[in-house]
Amino acid sequence: MFITNPIRYRVLSWFLVLLASAGGINAQAAQGISQYGKPKYLDGFSHFDYVNPNAPRGGTLTLPNPGQRTSFDKFNPFTLRGVSAPGIELMFESLAEGSADEVSSIYGLLAEDIQVAADHLSATFRIRPEAKFSDGSPVLAADVKHSFDVLMSGKAHPRYKTTFADVKQAVVLSAREVRFDFKNSNTELPIMVGTLPIFSRNWGKAADGSMIPFEKMAFEAPIGSGPYLIESFKAGKSIVFKRNPQYWVDQLSKPLNVRVGFYNFDRVLYKLYSDDAVRLEAFKAGEFDALVEYRAKIWAKGYVGSKFENGLLLKKAFINHNGAGMQGFAMNLRRPIFQDPRVREALGYALDFEWLNRQIFFDQYGRINSYFTNSDLSANYDGPRKPTPAELKLLLPLKAKYPQWVPDAVFGPMPPAPSTVPPSSLRKNLKKARDLLAQAGWQYRDGALRNMQGEPFRFEMVEDGPFFLRVISAYIRNLEKLGVQVDIRTSDFALHQKRMNDYDFDMTTIRFADSQNPGNELWDRFGSQAAKEKGSDNVIGVQSPVVDALVNEVTKAQNRDELRAATRSLDRVLWNSYYVIPQWYNPTHRVAYRKEMRYPEPPLYYSAEPWIMQNWWKEEAP
Repeated sequence: MFITNPIRYRVLSWFLVLLASAGGINAQAAQGISQYGKPKYLDGFSHFDYVNPNAPRGGTLTLPNPGQRTSFDKFNPFTLRGVSAPGIELMFESLAEGSADEVSSIYGLLAEDIQVAADHLSATFRIRPEAKFSDGSPVLAADVKHSFDVLMSGKAHPRYKTTFADVKQAVVLSAREVRFDFKNSNTELPIMVGTLPIFSRNWGKAADGSMIPFEKMAFEAPIGSGPYLIESFKAGKSIVFKRNPQYWVDQLSKPLNVRVGFYNFDRVLYKLYSDDAVRLEAFKAGEFDALVEYRAKIWAKGYVGSKFENGLLLKKAFINHNGAGMQGFAMNLRRPIFQDPRVREALGYALDFEWLNRQIFFDQYGRINSYFTNSDLSANYDGPRKPTPAELKLLLPLKAKYPQWVPDAVFGPMPPAPSTVPPSSLRKNLKKARDLLAQAGWQYRDGALRNMQGEPFRFEMVEDGPFFLRVISAYIRNLEKLGVQVDIRTSDFALHQKRMNDYDFDMTTIRFADSQNPGNELWDRFGSQAAKEKGSDNVIGVQSPVVDALVNEVTKAQNRDELRAATRSLDRVLWNSYYVIPQWYNPTHRVAYRKEMRYPEPPLYYSAEPWIMQNWWKEEAP
């Protein structure tokens, strides 16, 4: 099972621009910029290499609910409360567009050119005169400033203030020019502000001219510049997007290179189903066109039948080059029971990945052994080894200043996740766990694992829905052998999201979003300040001066070598602090689709669901 739960998807997709290479940004205005070095595509390029520029346009793309959401109660995706409608991102665009076959570049979308100051302390964007919002009004610099100011206010989700904390201000220079000023020289900041979602100042204006407070907007139709409009919806059940007949890109005299081969359907329909089993049966019955499968057993056993045999339905596993990041059982450090690292390490020995992979996952998964798995940014990328001189340069001063925050194990080879591959075994692992728990003051007596006060070791496992129960049950059986008592609590998506926002949990499954070039989003994920703000991505509650210092090193890296040293050092500290019990990752994207669906060669780095929506097309029957 490879979780892509929007609850943990704290940094919106337009922030996770794929970044790469080595060098610096110059001050010359251009359509494209790169965080390190030069962008792959030169000014005047015709289209991205990974799209089909001749893809036919038309028809309806019908999709099921992405992730675990089974309903929605708002159209505003930028606020903390509620669950936004699937596909709502189709209505918003940004100043620039990321490329999916490189990891550090953006190219002008709403902006016709981008200029980064030589000192990297500001970036200026000139907006295309043709750019229009869905209500026909022009996209102006004042709208860009308004979008930034609102997202940074207390009215929007608190993650924005954390992610964009190093952006000082947005300044309107003229009707179509806006400059972002930065608090420090950070090569990622021009990329980040370029991918900020832009919306109209008139979004939320009532008939009488008054403005509905941003945080209270629910089903007020967004006014963005994206290719689609909301045609209809059934609250919580379905939503239909139709192509905007006045979409500004389609009114240009020549095709816009960053949109060639994108959004080939006239309509996009999302149907929300109550659970995975219902969704699969609906697919077999022909109710929608494609879906991405995250459950190994269903992929192995469920995608069978006459329609697969006669070729009406197809399934394919596409190679996954994305950094896998981290997925695992996260412990809430705000709970006293998890504050001792020996306890956290011990609980990891009770997870038998090899048994799960063999008995439940049909050997489809690889083990996560890093916070940057499947990436050269991982400290385990080239095998277990001691820190390099570049890593030691970062780690040794931190050890001297904060000795209690840098585990000694950081300076040895990265230890792998616990394994039961011989000569190891579950029995040996549980013995190691028992010894660690005893060192932390927990002993088995009177039928339970107890501390010196006689209190039992007991916690609650919180999950959004029942589909993960078989895995959890296997893990809990092993914990029970240690005397640990676990209560399982499942809930629907909305309630689970609220509990996560309020950090009202003991242990839960987390899935940090993939990023090929991590940066400022790490402040929201691991930063001490984020741990104190409701709704942040720091659900674990990490508050470490060493982690803060290493995240700072990541964000100020000037080239790929510096980035590797910083991420690998951060990886060593996080991994050896045992904040998460690592699970597994899928080396493929598993996609099932109707035979009429067509796709180009996939890019290097992509998420399967957006790729289907953005770059696929349908070949209608003759």
